[in-house]
Amino acid sequence: MATVTLKNLTKNYGNVGVVHGIDLDVADREFISLVGPSGCGKSTTLRMIAGLEEISGGEIRIGDRVVNDLPPRSRNIAMVFQSYALYPHMTVRENMGFSLKIAGRPADDIDRRVKEAAAILDLNHLLERRPSQLSGGQRQRVAMGRAIVRSPDVFLFDEPLSNLDAKLRTQMRTEIKRLHAKVNATVIYVTHDQVEAMTLSDRIVIMRDGHIEQVGTPEDVFRRPATRFVAGFIGSPPMNLREATVADGALAFDGGGKLPLPRQFRDKVVAGDKVVFGLRPDDLYPRGHGIHSGEASDVHDLDLTVTITEPLGNETLVFADFAGQDLVARMLNPKPLKAGERVPMSFDLSQAHLFSAATGQSLRA
Repeated sequence: MATVTLKNLTKNYGNVGVVHGIDLDVADREFISLVGPSGCGKSTTLRMIAGLEEISGGEIRIGDRVVNDLPPRSRNIAMVFQSYALYPHMTVRENMGFSLKIAGRPADDIDRRVKEAAAILDLNHLLERRPSQLSGGQRQRVAMGRAIVRSPDVFLFDEPLSNLDAKLRTQMRTEIKRLHAKVNATVIYVTHDQVEAMTLSDRIVIMRDGHIEQVGTPEDVFRRPATRFVAGFIGSPPMNLREATVADGALAFDGGGKLPLPRQFRDKVVAGDKVVFGLRPDDLYPRGHGIHSGEASDVHDLDLTVTITEPLGNETLVFADFAGQDLVARMLNPKPLKAGERVPMSFDLSQAHLFSAATGQSLRA
């Protein structure tokens, strides 16, 4: 396997910049995901690594080779696409071994590699079927098998589960995680689904407008978001974010609401500073129906009015009005709540975040 290094990588289409000088080091055998909203440059970055898009500047290194000018077939990478791209007239066996046949590999070598990949992906009983006889999940496993037989230095996945229904996506996430454990490969995975990124990755690269906002473990980007954008992008439901002004040891919100200034930020801000207050729904809950992480003194209670609830079985999302806007809370051991009901809500301020209103950067550091 191999490392992947991007140095000041850029991509322009005419006068329009799509990727703006990103730097990234992917370790040998690491599973790393590129996530971000549509148009952020994640798929373009993957295609540049694959050699399917020319770079406009910078350097791509796979292992100890600079591959900027190498065609895809010379980079020893394998790519799995969203669309499967299987040949409909070929069997599973023929699809999986086709690239090796084109490369002139001996028939016995092709047969051995196909059988090994089929065993890993539980495809042995499907080798003589054609794609039209397979389910969506089976087709995606064949596409992954076609990549495995090539024994590439790097696996590239471009939103491979987007065409599957929710149940199949969950199953295929498990398949991909098992695959990575078995082949112990370097993987770069592009997805718009943060659940895929969080569950699969060693590290996550969050992109926005052609820039990297943050690189970190799933725990890092969830618990310690570097920017307001990351805080609002990672998490389902996303973090509650509200603009406020620091005043007299408190946060004053538009609409008249107030909260104590979280103690972890008391030496980070001064009166008059414009900030963005953030609190995840897990850290806001009807009194007695959550688990707080800090000391009792860090929990601040306010009576708020429920506007709507979303029962989810073992928990309920509660939307409550705070200074004219809804905050989302997560309630464990649900009890019935009705719109218009006044409920004491607990804010675990030990888990609160503050971001600069001007730059969007976290003030935690």
